[in-house]
Parts: sequence; C-alpha cells; structure tokens
Amino acid sequence: MLSPAPSLSTPLRRRFLSSLRLAPLVLAALGGLATPVLAQAPTAPAASTARADDASGPKKVLRYAFLIAESSFDPAQITDLYSRTVAAAIFDAPLEFAYLASPAKIRPNTAAAMPEVSEDFRTFTFRIRPGIFFADDPAFKGQKRELTAQDYVYSLKRHYDPRWKSGNLYILENAKILGLSELRRELIAAKKPFDYDREVEGIRALDRYTFQVKLAEPNPRFLYNFADGSMLGAMAREVVEAYGDRIGEHPVGTGPFRLDQWKRSSRMVLARNPNYREVLYDEQPPANDARLQAVAQAFKGRRLPMIDEVHISVIEEPQPRWLSFLNAEQDVMEQVPAEFTPMAIPNNELAPNLAKRGIGKVRYPRADVAMSYFAMENPVVGGYEPHKVALRRAISLAVDLDREIRLVRRGQAIPAQGAIGPQTFGYDPKFKSEMSEYNLGRAKALLDLHGYVDRNGDGWRDLPDGKPLVLEYATQPDQQSRQLVEQWQRNMDALRVRIEFKVAKWPENLKSSRAGQLMMWGVGWSAGAPDGDTFLALGYGPNKGQANHSRFNLPAYNALYERQRELPDGPERKAVMREAQKLLVAYAPMKFHAHRLFTDLYHPWVRGYHRNIFVRDFYKYVDVDPATQEGLR
Repeated sequence: MLSPAPSLSTPLRRRFLSSLRLAPLVLAALGGLATPVLAQAPTAPAASTARADDASGPKKVLRYAFLIAESSFDPAQITDLYSRTVAAAIFDAPLEFAYLASPAKIRPNTAAAMPEVSEDFRTFTFRIRPGIFFADDPAFKGQKRELTAQDYVYSLKRHYDPRWKSGNLYILENAKILGLSELRRELIAAKKPFDYDREVEGIRALDRYTFQVKLAEPNPRFLYNFADGSMLGAMAREVVEAYGDRIGEHPVGTGPFRLDQWKRSSRMVLARNPNYREVLYDEQPPANDARLQAVAQAFKGRRLPMIDEVHISVIEEPQPRWLSFLNAEQDVMEQVPAEFTPMAIPNNELAPNLAKRGIGKVRYPRADVAMSYFAMENPVVGGYEPHKVALRRAISLAVDLDREIRLVRRGQAIPAQGAIGPQTFGYDPKFKSEMSEYNLGRAKALLDLHGYVDRNGDGWRDLPDGKPLVLEYATQPDQQSRQLVEQWQRNMDALRVRIEFKVAKWPENLKSSRAGQLMMWGVGWSAGAPDGDTFLALGYGPNKGQANHSRFNLPAYNALYERQRELPDGPERKAVMREAQKLLVAYAPMKFHAHRLFTDLYHPWVRGYHRNIFVRDFYKYVDVDPATQEGLR
C-alpha cells in the first residue's frame, strides 16, 4: 500500500499518491467479464497435510510449463517475460505488488516502509530492513551476506554499464536519474570500463540501510520500477564479479527461491531459499470476491513460501503442453492454448469433464498488446514520406483482424485500437481507430495512389521505382505462429504483395530485433505495472533498440510522450496519451492486432492459485497438497 510521508501533505501531492495507491484497473467491455479476474471453484483451500516449513513432511513441488524458452537470469540483461518470471522469484526489489489486491497496490518488500517522496516527485528515499540475507554462494566464501542499501545502488548502476547491454536502460534514462547517463557517456567516450565507485548525485547510499534516488524531472510513477525484482532486484557485487559474463547462469538473490537446476531452453528447478527471511501470508482481497476471501483467511499467518520447489518445463507446442496438464504432469496450465479453449472453456465456462476432476479456472485480460512492427529504418517499409506511410497503412488495413481473432486466437482476444493495453491507466475502451479496420478495397486504393502497382505484369505489386516489393516477416516455429503466418500470407496474397517468412527461435529473433536486423516481426508486449506509459514507450525515439523495436522517431510523438510522463494521473494526462496513440495510428510504425484474454487452469491439489498480472512470482503465495497430488495423478 502506498502512503504519503507524514510531512508531505500538499493537495497536489496527495492527488498524485492517491492515483498510485488507488489507480483503478480500467477494463474493456469483454463480453461476459465483469471484473478483472473471474475464477472457478469459490471454495477455501483445504489445509495441507504437511507444511512447507516442516522438514519431516513430503516435499511440495509445483510443476508448470513455459511456452517460450528463457534467455538468462541477469536482471541487467533480460527483457523477455519468461526469464523475468524466474528472476522475480530469485531477486527482491524494495517494493512489491500486493498479490490479491484489486485495484493494484504496491507495498514494502525489503523496504522497512514505503519510501519518502519529495514534494516535487524528484527525490525518493528508501530504507531497507536489516537482517535480510542473500542465498548462500561460493562467492561469499562461507560467510552470510546481508543485504545493504549499496546493493541496490550497485544493481541499478549495472543497467548503465555498456558491458551488460541492458534492454531496460531506456526506462531509467527516461526517468533522468541525475548524473548516471552523463557518467555512462563520459566513460564510453573515454573507452573506459564503467566506474561503479564513482558517486553521482542521482543515486547513492546514505548509510548501510538507506539509499536515495534523485531525478532531473518529476516522475509521479517512478516507484513502480522498484516493485520489479526482475529489473531492480538486489545483486551482490562480489557475485557478479565472481561469475563475470556468466552471471546470467548464476543468479543469487535474497528472494524466496534460488536456481537449483537449469537445462537451457528445457527445464528449470527453483528450490526454496533457506536464508529467506520470515514473511507471513497476509493478503487483503476485494470484499466481493468470496473465493479469494476464503483463500486469504485460510492462509493467513502461513510462512512463505509454502512450497519447496518449482519445476518449470519449456513446452513450446500447444498440444504437448495441453496433454501434459490433462495427464497431471503439470499442476498449473498457464494460458490455455487458443486452439484448446473450445474444449477447455466452451462458451468461456469450465468444461464439465474438467470441473468433475476438481480443476479450477482463472480467466483474465492481460495488460498487453499483440502487434507486428515495421522497421522504420528499413528501406522498404520504413520512412516518414507519404508513400511510405501509405504502404504501412495499406498493409494494416489488409489484415483481417476478425478472422485472426476467430480462427487463430479462438475468440480469446479483443481488437486493439491502439497501443495501450487493458488494466492500465490510459486505456480507453471507447477509443476507436482504423487500427482494427479491415478494408481491402481501401488498402488497394492507397497502394495504387502511391505507385505500388504491378509494373512488370507478373501479378505482384512493385515499389514506386519499379523494384520488386517483397516483405520479410520474422516468426517462430511454434503452432500458433504458423497459424498467424498463414493469415499474413492470405492477407498479403489478397493485396497482391509478396511476403516471405524468416523462421527462428524467439530468443534469436529478439537478439536480431534489438540489433535492427528485422523488417517486420510479430510480438506481444506486456505491462509490468498498471500504467500505459510502457506501451507508449514502444514508439519513443530515444528508446530505439530497446522497447522501441520499430525505431520510430517522430519529434511530435516524442514531445507528447515526455509530457504525459511528467503529468499526474488525471484527465489531462489521459488526453495527452490519447493524442500520442493517434499519431501511432496515423504513421503506423506498428500494426496493433489484439489485447489477449487468458485462462489459467489448476489441479485441485494446488491451493490458493490466483493470477495477478503484475505479480510474476506467484509461486510463493500458493500451496500444494502432496497427498492429493499423488493420489489423483
């Protein structure tokens, strides 16, 4: 829970903090959905026969699968959802999102209390609780290693070190932490390694347990960054220096779990961290949610985590992943594959045969957007001239989005009108644009008008200069990607535009994309906090090569992005965000397809399962009943 420091009581500041504390999760009209999360089986979790902190009881293991492989576990290097999900269970940020809260709330994690925030939202002072220790590691030479303020200073500075090529640097640079960007540029120019010992005004440890961050400009929502352990979780400098370039294989944090085993792109085992401090389950769910109220009451006072291990498999193909859950080889089915939703949730209700087995359901809209981007520096699809804009808009208009949602996504999505996803500030379900429009006739007319016509009689459109017009779209080998590719082929055939597909594993495409080597790529973008800024960051010029994979760089858009970033939540900020979205629609550096709806399933031996889209490390809040797990398998 975010609360203002007692000494800071101006009305404006109270409104700012109130917007963080109470920010309503805006929800689109999603058919039968009336609340952000609907769940099956509104019953209290039965008491497990053995507690996780009882060494004499059977081992409690939670098993589930990722649909995309992880890449690394170094917070300074990772940007993908799956690596960050694991890292969030290993590393502790000072703050965290409350697991069962709705609307979203942040609260202290390793911090002793909510940080002190200055009147102008430029200075943030964090006090860390003493007595928190890292997981044991040979780098500590047999000594217990306490968490200190300097660990957070060091961990944040790592994002500025060119050695680590941080994909999240743009977030911190956009916040304009005093002195850090200047230090980075100075050392790059001098061809010197990053100087972690150089003190800068923007971040420093005031004493062993206190650190302070200072910004050049107001940033009312800056605290959200410190609720993400997968980005700003504390790392020990001696561990990083011990493992060097292999630090992504040796994550050592203060969180509830540690990495016990890792077979890259195949299997991860997280084991309970024996050094984890005493944290008791104490959640406050919405008063009108009977199931979550029962969960909170049953678990209140239990020490976290309640399970001993988490076994994560990587199963990229939907059918094996689905069968693995049905055969009770996985305890949780995160994101039921779209092609299996008709049999799992016919009419969006849990199938009777699954309900008879005691399987539970959680259905929720994700704060995300599925999109395809155009590389704005690519000579074919990039550029800001009218004919280049016309090409991208024509391609967008030729995408039959209703067909895609119906056939590929099986109705588990709503058309996107712009970048900003549901459940974040700035999302407006009433906002409409041509982004969701399918109009093949208009698309053809646009291309004809701007000279994209068949010049050699082969039946395919050419560039205005007569050269062949050929699109190249990056994709992955999994089944849903193949189905989406089929739709792209069909859409472009109808437009008489040649398109070729470049297939690679997701981590390989990510690497190529960040290097600016792809013409087009289809990806999803998820928010880590209930704010639409992360979606608008997709088009912010200074973010090129990081969040901004399209490398869009329009001064008018950049100005709007910077303006909304400084404003408190309210009608003025919403209006600026709306104008920014309109520019993204007009210049079309990205085709926004859909905001996805997800359904998770869980077996009856999993107790207390819930999906808070801003809490990645749900593992520490659930329990597993080994007796039921073994008996019903």
